[in-house]
Amino acid sequence: MSVLGRLTLAAAAAAAVSVVAVLPPARRVLEAPAGMPAPRGVMHVHTVRSDGSGSVEAVARAARQANLDFVVLTDHGDGMRPSDAPRYVEGVLLIDAVEISTDQGHVVALGLPPAPYPLGGEARDVVQDVRRLGAFTIAAHPESAKADLRWDDWDLPVDGLEWLNGDSQWRDESWRAMLSALLTYPARPAESVARLLDRPEDALRRWDGLTRTRQVVGVAGADAHARLGPRGVGEPFDSALTLPFPSYASVFPAFVTTLPGVTLTLDPVVDAQAVLAAIAAGHVVSAVDALAGPGVLELQVASGEHVAAGGDVLPLGGPVSITVRGGAPEATLVLVRDGDTVSTAQGTSLTYTAEGVRAVYRAEARLPGAPGEPPVPWLVSNPVYVGLPEVGVAPQQTSPITESLTLFADEGVVDWRVERRASAEGAVDVVADVGGTEVLFRYALSGRESEGPYVALVLPTPARLPEFDRLRFSARADKPMRVSVQLRGLRDGVEERWNRSVYLDEMPVDVVIPFEGLTRVAGSGDELSGVDVSSLMLVVDTVNTRIGSAGRVWVDDVALVR
Repeated sequence: MSVLGRLTLAAAAAAAVSVVAVLPPARRVLEAPAGMPAPRGVMHVHTVRSDGSGSVEAVARAARQANLDFVVLTDHGDGMRPSDAPRYVEGVLLIDAVEISTDQGHVVALGLPPAPYPLGGEARDVVQDVRRLGAFTIAAHPESAKADLRWDDWDLPVDGLEWLNGDSQWRDESWRAMLSALLTYPARPAESVARLLDRPEDALRRWDGLTRTRQVVGVAGADAHARLGPRGVGEPFDSALTLPFPSYASVFPAFVTTLPGVTLTLDPVVDAQAVLAAIAAGHVVSAVDALAGPGVLELQVASGEHVAAGGDVLPLGGPVSITVRGGAPEATLVLVRDGDTVSTAQGTSLTYTAEGVRAVYRAEARLPGAPGEPPVPWLVSNPVYVGLPEVGVAPQQTSPITESLTLFADEGVVDWRVERRASAEGAVDVVADVGGTEVLFRYALSGRESEGPYVALVLPTPARLPEFDRLRFSARADKPMRVSVQLRGLRDGVEERWNRSVYLDEMPVDVVIPFEGLTRVAGSGDELSGVDVSSLMLVVDTVNTRIGSAGRVWVDDVALVR
C-alpha cells in the first residue's frame, strides 16, 4: 500500500474512532406493558403543504417506522382551509390541525372548522376567534430564541402549551453540539437528535405557574419539518436551498405523546375524536422515547372517596395520597407540587401523602445520563388539580359612565369620509334605521398583497378626546368579520396609529373600547397619551380580510365616554 493510501486509511480509522467515542447511548428497549398499550403519537408536524419537506404520506411512513399510532399535522395557515378528514395511512391515524401566526407568537389550533375570514393579528384576537369556533389552543414554542416565534402573551386563556418544542431546543445549541450530532447521526439518528435536548426550565416554570389557577395542558411538540437550511415561516421546501434532514423518523421518537385510557378502533373519525378529546382533557404523558421506551408513567391522586389521574380535577375529601408508577428500575421518579419537587424515588414506584389542601401535582421520570444541562426529563405527566374551584368567566369590569360626547347619532354623512388604497374601493352613506339613521360603510379589497390594500371609514375627532378614556359605538356586518378600530394622530410631527380589532357579524353589538387597551400599529410611542389624535378610523385590511372580498358594515351611536 502506498504512503498516501496508508495515510488515508489511518485518517478514516481515526475519524471512525472519534465518531464511536462521541456516539450517544443506544435507545434502551423496554418491555411493553401488559394489556392494551396506550396509543402513542406525535404532535406539531409540518409537511410540503407549508414549510416541511415531506408529503403527508411520507410523514405517515416515518411515524410507522417510529412505531407510532397517530400524527397531528400542523401546517402553517390562517384557519380558512378546511381540515382534511382524519384517515389512516400506513396504519397511522392522521389528524389535520393548523399553526397560526399572531403578533405575539404562534398558536396551534386543534379541531378548528374553516374560519370565515383569515385569522391573524394580535394574539388576543386569534385566541378569541379560535375559541369562538370551538377549537383548542396550544401556545407553540414558548422558549423559542426567535422573538417572532415565541409566545409571549400569557394573560390569554390558552388551553395548553408546549413544555418541550423541537425547534426551540435546537436553536440554542452550540456549533460544537450540532457538529457532534451531525457526526453521529448516520449511526444513531434518533439518539443524536435527542442529544440536543435540555430541560426547558422556563417553559416548565411557566406551565407550573399557570396551573395554579386553571387547567392548562402540557404537550411535547416535535415541530418537525425534516429540512435543514434557511427558511421563513410557511416557506415551501426548496431542494436547491435546503436538505430534508433530520428526517421525520429521527425526530419523532424525541417528542412522543402517549394517551393513557384511549383505545383506537381503526375508525378514523371516531379515533380522531378520541385523540383530540384526550389531549383537551390533559390525559397526556410526554415521552422522550429516543432515550428508552416504550415509557409508561401513571399518576394517581386520591382524597376521600375521590380518585383522579393526570389532567383531572380532584375534589377535596380529606388527606391526599399520591401514587406514581412506571419508569424503569434505573430511573428516578419525581413528584412536583406547585412547581417544587416534594418527593423522589428510585425505581418504578413512588408514594406520598399530603394534607388535604389545594395543590397541583405532576410527575416526572428522569434517566441517569440523560442529555442536556440540566438533563431533559424522560417522561412527564399532566397535573392533577387538587381542590381547584370551578372557574367561570368573570364579567368584564367597567367603571360607570359619567360623561359622554356624541360623535354620531342619527345625523348626516357630512363628517364621514372613506380612505383607501388605489386598488381598493369604498363608500359611505347614511341610511334609515329603526327610529333614526345609521352609517352604512361598503368596502371591496382588490390588488396585490404587497400593495397593502385597505379601506377605512374615517371620522374627525374633537379636541376634547384626551378628556375621555373609552370609545363606544354600535355596529353589525353582513357576515362574520373583523374591523380594526384605530385612533390616528401625530406625535412630534410623526404619524401614529393605535388599534383594537373588533369582531362583528349579523347581530348588532354594542362595542366599548378602553383607550388603554389599544395597541400601537404605526409610530414609536409607548402609550397613546402624547399623540394629537385627529381621526377615528374603522379599517378593513388584509390582516383579517382576503383580497377579493367585499361587504358592508353598519355603525351608529358613536361616542367618547368616561
